[in-house]
Amino acid sequence: MAREIKFSLVYRDMWQSSGKYVPRVDQLVKVAPAIIDMGCFDRIESNGGAFEQVNLLFGENPNVAVRKWTAPFNKAGIETHMLERGLNGLRMFPVPADVRELMFKVKKAQGTQIARSFCGLNDHRNLKLSVEYAKKAGMISQAALSITHSPVHTVEYYMGVVDKLVEYGTDEIALKDMAGVGRPNVLGELVADIKKKYPHIKVQYHGHTGPGFSVASMLEVARAGAEYLDVAVEPLSWGKVHPDVITIQQMLKADGFLVKDVNMDAYMEVRKLTQSFIDDFLGYWINPSNSKMTSLLVGCGLPGGMMGSMMADLEVFKGAINAAERAHGEHESTIDELLVKLFKEVEYVWPKLGYPPLVTPFSQYTKNTALMNIFAMSQGKERFSNIDKDTWGMIQGKMGNLPGPLAPEIVELAKKNGYEFHTENPQDNYPNALPHFRQMMKEEGWDEGQDQEELFEFAMHERQYRDYKSGVAKERFYKELEDLKAKAGAPKEIVRPVVEVPKFDVDALVKKYPKATAVQAPARGQLLWEVDVKDASKAPVAGTEVKAGSPMGYVQTYYGLEEINPAVSGRVVATLGRQGETVAKGEIVAFVE
Repeated sequence: MAREIKFSLVYRDMWQSSGKYVPRVDQLVKVAPAIIDMGCFDRIESNGGAFEQVNLLFGENPNVAVRKWTAPFNKAGIETHMLERGLNGLRMFPVPADVRELMFKVKKAQGTQIARSFCGLNDHRNLKLSVEYAKKAGMISQAALSITHSPVHTVEYYMGVVDKLVEYGTDEIALKDMAGVGRPNVLGELVADIKKKYPHIKVQYHGHTGPGFSVASMLEVARAGAEYLDVAVEPLSWGKVHPDVITIQQMLKADGFLVKDVNMDAYMEVRKLTQSFIDDFLGYWINPSNSKMTSLLVGCGLPGGMMGSMMADLEVFKGAINAAERAHGEHESTIDELLVKLFKEVEYVWPKLGYPPLVTPFSQYTKNTALMNIFAMSQGKERFSNIDKDTWGMIQGKMGNLPGPLAPEIVELAKKNGYEFHTENPQDNYPNALPHFRQMMKEEGWDEGQDQEELFEFAMHERQYRDYKSGVAKERFYKELEDLKAKAGAPKEIVRPVVEVPKFDVDALVKKYPKATAVQAPARGQLLWEVDVKDASKAPVAGTEVKAGSPMGYVQTYYGLEEINPAVSGRVVATLGRQGETVAKGEIVAFVE
């Protein structure tokens, strides 16, 4: 009898691999019936990743979005699954254990049935609590392997991780081939070994199409015993995203597998609605390059979904790099030449940083290091002369064990800077925090919400949640949309909500924090609290510890980056400047006490 292969529509990841935002909840609810009517999906990836944060950036409540979006699929008997980042939960930096545990309780109550959990370093310790908390909340635990291609990422390496995940009690294993660089034959061998050793464990494959391997990989893992495949639909399939369900369904059918038929009328409706969402506003944040596949990704191994941010980064640095090239009498690099330089530099940097799988946030760390190397070398400086604090955290082992050894020059540089290496369980460095957030909500007069979902959201995304509650986020979003429409020459057909946006009152802050020291911008330019963060709300939250003389942010000038260095050590009590804003030299951007 033919073996059945089931499909999961990654509607959430389709959007977030293409651009900055996902559809609004009213749009998601509108497309859900057509997705159900397609009749070929047993699962849908409904939320997780940056889904909740994106809704906050809209100025909307993400808890409402998750409940309304998962409800029709639950009713239709289609399983919903979310993506979470293990130690980092739903954000880019570590999360206290009690906040992680609450996340699974909340998401289960909101209608999400499967928790896909991954660690970007494949450190099984970071997934242990994810497995335990998911099962405790009544969810299906699907622990994911971050797939990449390197000398250390062998089948034996991955099976060692699988052994620990099964020991912890995971129900399923996902192969998260985030850059699509997993070689089909290796992935087939890995799935065969998993099914042979653990026949009760279900396997689901997720592969992006950027470099072109994933279609072949899907056939290999299906033949090896995988039960589920992640697919997409036009107009967001292919390119840097995922293979389209029609092609994969027909390929597997021809190979003798049992697969559900696709209702083409419903497919065309999903296609039409998805395009309408792009035309409405989401397309303004989708880089055209994301619709193209490229074999250049084979060498550097970067996720295709990063192409948009990479191009934006190169545009920011292009002027400064070109200025340095002119000063040295060299040829000025075009944006395409810089892109090739960046890819080559990533190939150089990656093994020296211990081969971290190039997935969020470690793909960003590796790319940032490569970009700063190119910038440094254009100014006649040495490589690795500017490594940001988050990348140093990865290097030191604060986020988990790196798969491979660090290069001797990186180890020597760490010692020179007085940095210690860590071997303890990363979670131990982040004490429980829910009582702290519960008290702050009480002081603000905010309700913890149904199933404590508002408490969870505040604890997971404090700054974005505050901006949502104040109305700043909604005002900022509509301003950004207006600017993009104007730049594209499109008519301004936007009905903006009336939102009172709090203004910074420096005098009031001086009175409120009389012992605080003002932190000033060192030059005129673009304020960057973090070099590679496009989220306009990014800034150190109150309580963040900073050190005198150590950069707490940067100003991007026409000639390069200038560090923002506080004059005293202490904690941040207020920030006045937002990510991406233009600041004047000497302008106060923060207070430290």
